Amino acid sequence: MAERGILERATFAPGDNIFKEGDPGDNAYVVQSGAVEVVKNIDGENVVLGIINKGAIFGEMALIDDNPRMATARALEGTTLIVVSRTLFTAKLAKTDPFIRGLLNIFAENIRNMSKKA
Repeated sequence: MAERGILERATFAPGDNIFKEGDPGDNAYVVQSGAVEVVKNIDGENVVLGIINKGAIFGEMALIDDNPRMATARALEGTTLIVVSRTLFTAKLAKTDPFIRGLLNIFAENIRNMSKKA
């Protein structure tokens, strides 16, 4: 993140990978404009899990549980993202009630377990 509260932004052309399945996760992203496709390789075939549109966040699970990316994210069109660094995410999470932090970890674990069964 840049200093003085200015958020870092990243731009991607259609088809650009934002991150790949298996990559370490150091950032989450908020879609400022454009759209992002989330794809998972299942039995050698790329399966679209969903489309992330303006205002939505993605990539946060790797920051919650420090596991590798469980899917690939790529720009569907010209896309601008607001980058949420691990440092910023951790600082915000540290101010959160411990019960909520525990729930986030449980949710992330449940989603990863469901993804493995898919």
